[in-house]
This record gives sequence, C-alpha cells and structure tokens, in this order.
Amino acid sequence: MYDTLTLTRDDRGVATLTLNRPEKHNAMSGQMLQELQDAARALAADRSVRVVVLTGAGKSFCAGGDLAWMQAQMDADAETRAREARVLAEMLNLLNTLPQPLIGRLQGNAFGGGVGMASVCDVAIGVDSLKMGLTETRLGLIPATIGPYVIARMGEARARRVFMSARLFDASEAVELGLLSRTVSADSLDAAVEAEVTPYLDCAPGAVADAKALARALGPKIDKSTIDFTISALVTRWESPEAVEGINAFFEKRRPSWRDK
Repeated sequence: MYDTLTLTRDDRGVATLTLNRPEKHNAMSGQMLQELQDAARALAADRSVRVVVLTGAGKSFCAGGDLAWMQAQMDADAETRAREARVLAEMLNLLNTLPQPLIGRLQGNAFGGGVGMASVCDVAIGVDSLKMGLTETRLGLIPATIGPYVIARMGEARARRVFMSARLFDASEAVELGLLSRTVSADSLDAAVEAEVTPYLDCAPGAVADAKALARALGPKIDKSTIDFTISALVTRWESPEAVEGINAFFEKRRPSWRDK
C-alpha cells in the first residue's frame, strides 16, 4: 500500500504507523510526505481506529527532511518550492489534528523534522539513549513548518534554548524541554507505549476526540494563517545564499563558508 511507510492495526483498533526508510534513517522524502498525508487522512476517517502509534523502522526515529529532497527545492522555482513546503506543512497539520490519540514511540534519534514529528504526538516516549536536535540552521535553513508544533509543545522560552543553535541534546534534556513525556530503556519501550495506549481503550472514542479538539482549541493557535506564514518563511529561506551554500557544502562534503571564519 505504501513504499515509505507501514500501517498495521490490531484487534483492539490500535494502529501503528511506521516510517520505513531505515537505510535513510527515515528521512522524509517527497514520496514519504505524500504517503503520510494519505495515511493520516485514512486514519482520521476510520472510526474503528482507537489509538495511533507513530514510530520508525531501524536505528533512527526520523532524521528530518531528506537532503536530496531539500536539494531539489534549491533547484526549483518559487512556485514549486511553495507547493512542496505546503505538502510538508499539511502533513504535520493532518497528524496534529488526528481525532485519535497519537502516541510517539521514539526508538532512536530525531533530528530536524523528526523533532516536529514527535511534537505533533499527544504523548511521546523515547529510549534513553536517543539524541534530538533542531539541526536546520547548520545547513542555512530554519525549522519553519515544524515551528508551530515545536513551540506549542515546549513553550517559547524552552524552545529558544535549542530552536536556533542546532545543538544536539540527550533524552533527559528532551524530557526537561517537554518534547518527551519520559524515557525508558530500549527493552522497556513497548511496555511504556502500551501503558499510554491502554487507558484510551476504556474511554468513549467520541469523547476522546472531542476532548483532544478542545485541548487544541484552548492551546496556541495553529491555523491557516500560521501555516501560510511558516510556508512563506521556509520558501524565503530556501532562496537565501546561506541555504544554497549549506546544502551544497553538505553534498560536497566540505564545511560551509561560515564555519571557515
């Protein structure tokens, strides 16, 4: 059904959505973004699904945006860039607005857009060995379309500790920042996720969906104007000399110009 994802469901109505590009550390390609949109729409429409678990295959949860996809945006015209940025933004919004609880099962590292994926989860549990980081500025980019969800999760003050520096941080700091609810050993991860899933199965699914929608309505506003603003910010940054230099330097396996000073 999907080339970059797997989607399974058990008899209880617990669906597991797995990012399945382990050889690329589950970096999000254009195809994965489209497939995530399709999967999110299908899950939202399926009333028999009670809970969704989001995880990754292999060693990493999600390494963020696929660099080949990013490089393609550098070579595209402004209209194409805006269209691709909207695919990314709408995918995040679809996951964020799922009526079912979304439980993040972070079995490995999360960088860039991977932090955004964790941030759209209602609860995120991670292994205690993982690293996280908003690494975009190292490439001359910014965490634009994921920004509303990251800041809603962490709050502005905590987000500003890590939003611009590209600094990597460990699992315990991710808990302190509010990105993860808690961390556990790899052997305990499935049990910890199950402990988050089970209570929902005793709740009225419609009430759960309405309570989640209420929580979103009472929290920071992430509406069309916010999403459009982040898309514009990302497209503008893609067009900057720093972004061109950063992406080119990555593929040419050299330091970008700002690291030579």
